[in-house]
This record gives sequence, structure tokens and C-alpha cells, in this order.
Amino acid sequence: MLAGVLAGLLAGLLGSAVRAEPVPVPDPAAFAQLPPQEQARQRAALREQLQRASPAERAEFRARLRERLEGLSAQERQALAGRTRERWQQMTPEERAQIARERRERLQAMSPRERRQLLEERRRMLDKLSPEEREALREKLP
Repeated sequence: MLAGVLAGLLAGLLGSAVRAEPVPVPDPAAFAQLPPQEQARQRAALREQLQRASPAERAEFRARLRERLEGLSAQERQALAGRTRERWQQMTPEERAQIARERRERLQAMSPRERRQLLEERRRMLDKLSPEEREALREKLP
């Protein structure tokens, strides 16, 4: 019993150094179905967890998220992208600017190594897209 109490205290004191379980990866399709306010709440909670996580835990989270997204069929990915695009277009310019600002701040807070890893992950994900998906993506880019 004393060992359990001590372990709990250590976990509380050390924070992310002693993590019982990895940061959970949400289901992309279920997340896309949530109302925008709930998405924002869950995104903020997830961001807090990831900030407390070690770089290795953040990398593990990104890998598991990537696996989940890659596990979707092309039609599911297109539907998910379509719903996301619709939500983005429904946002006010201020909301879009806020999201862009937050994204920029997160990228700037990353170490150079984390930014390189993120870039490599994106390249690998793009390599796995079908030619039609890549062409559609190119058409949407400025």
C-alpha cells in the first residue's frame, strides 16, 4: 500500500516523466463529426497533454495518428477532408487567423529536430497518396 502511495506521489511530482499510458489518439472520423466547440475543447485538452509529453511521446502520438489516417480508405480520407474543408469555410476570418496563429506558434515552439521529423512524416504521407489524391491536393494549393 505504501508503495502505491509513493508511486502516485512520484507520478504527480514528476509529471510527464512517469506516464502511465500514451496520449490517446482520437478517431479522425468521429472527431470530424463533433460540433466545432467540442472539437476546440478536445483539441485544447490534447494540446495540453502533448505539451506535457516528452518529445518521444509526441513522436509516438504523431506516428499513431498517421497510422490511423493511413488506415482510412481513399473515400474515407476524401470525405474527412471534405468535411474539414466545409468547416474551415464556415469559420470567420478571425477564427481562421487564430488557428493559423496557433499553428505557427506550435511550429515555432518545436525543436529543429521535431520540425525535420514533421516534414519527413508529411513527405512520407504524401508519397502514399494515390495519384488522384496528389493531383487534387496540387489543385488546391496556391
